Amino acid sequence: MIEKIVKRDGRVVPFNREKITFAVLQAAVAVGGRDRNEAERVTDDVIEMLEARKKDGTYPTVEEVQDLVEKALIERGHAKTAKAYILYRYEHALKREGKKSLTYSSENIPYRKLWEALSWSVDHDCVMLSQVKDAIEKGRYPELIEESEAFYESEVDEAARRIRARLGEIKVAIIAGPSSSGKTTTTIKITERLKDDRVRFVPLNVDNYFLDLDYQPKDITGDYDYETPQALDLPLIRKHLSMLIEGKEVEIPYYNFKTGKREGVLKRLKLEEKDIILIDSLHGMFPEMTGEIPEEKKFKLYIETLSQVKDREHRFVRWADIRMLRRMVRDMQFRNYSPEKTIAHWHLVRRSELRYIISKLRDAHVIVNSYLAYELPVMKARLGSLFPGFIEKFEGDTEREDAYERALRVKKIFDEIPAWEDESIIPENSLLREFIGGSSYEY
Repeated sequence: MIEKIVKRDGRVVPFNREKITFAVLQAAVAVGGRDRNEAERVTDDVIEMLEARKKDGTYPTVEEVQDLVEKALIERGHAKTAKAYILYRYEHALKREGKKSLTYSSENIPYRKLWEALSWSVDHDCVMLSQVKDAIEKGRYPELIEESEAFYESEVDEAARRIRARLGEIKVAIIAGPSSSGKTTTTIKITERLKDDRVRFVPLNVDNYFLDLDYQPKDITGDYDYETPQALDLPLIRKHLSMLIEGKEVEIPYYNFKTGKREGVLKRLKLEEKDIILIDSLHGMFPEMTGEIPEEKKFKLYIETLSQVKDREHRFVRWADIRMLRRMVRDMQFRNYSPEKTIAHWHLVRRSELRYIISKLRDAHVIVNSYLAYELPVMKARLGSLFPGFIEKFEGDTEREDAYERALRVKKIFDEIPAWEDESIIPENSLLREFIGGSSYEY
């Protein structure tokens, strides 16, 4: 039996066949397959080939295992799955080497949008974490909150203006963006602004189109990867969208998150003449979700935390880390999901974002910056005490390397700023309330 494997950095770690099965199943899902039994058979083939090559005193390498996965997939006739697997492998190799990815890209934010964010930060003395610290110590923090909220509201104003200019033409409005970017609050605020235009946005909650958990891949820790668009019943979403636009009635399914299954019908839905379907979804701009709708009938809004704040070493704080902190707080407060589980799961979130969400940003008609320059001290007050424990727990755990690196990075951010405890000065209609609670909106 194969007991150990040599990682790329030379470490020898326990061999786990589930890692092979999960990787194969992930590649299969990307091309429309979900047969776990077949993924297990591919894993059996790989292990059989490894055992045939086994020599006393040696262990297989990660590269050798991956080569054999490709071979087994091709020999079993799974050419499309093999192609997806090879692409994933190549992308990760580019990432390790610090080279530009073919499909994973965070460089497609329009330059003007980043310039606006940076210019605002410079003008409001918050381009460095040390300046955020100064704002608190010099009593200017309430003013920074007010200024940050005004900036975000101006972003929403512009988005609403752009939608208003196309009323009568669009039938589907898409609010997309990565996890915890603030899609729900932004959607509510845009709806408020267009109320006087006699526009009725009809929400289509795509969460009700999740496939049963039995069809979702599960990693070796038992964590489901429900972050990918393939976790949704995309053909049914496309069918229902087409029917709605044609004036037909559809039966919206009901997804029971407690059982992990679709159970019956939630409601029947039919559009009136001036109604606009509203899709608030991570994957709203994924082509296979709305591909059958003519482009001229769609309006696509993308939202992201486009912070331009730097640490003492002049490195930009990562947008994904800001969103992870938001999700930690929200998951803990509203979903009975611990911060430790959130950071451990985040590598799946991030992988899906890079492949399926961020890469579609260029298709957006408007981009909303949801970063609030005052939010990190609030997050430190909520979460700061947890990160030393995360670092200690995840250090040396080969299955939690991503979580360990993120914990280290966030702790360094928190080390540069004081915590802010008094949340009463944060407006009740603030986007941040979507995560910390106390909002005047109902979610």
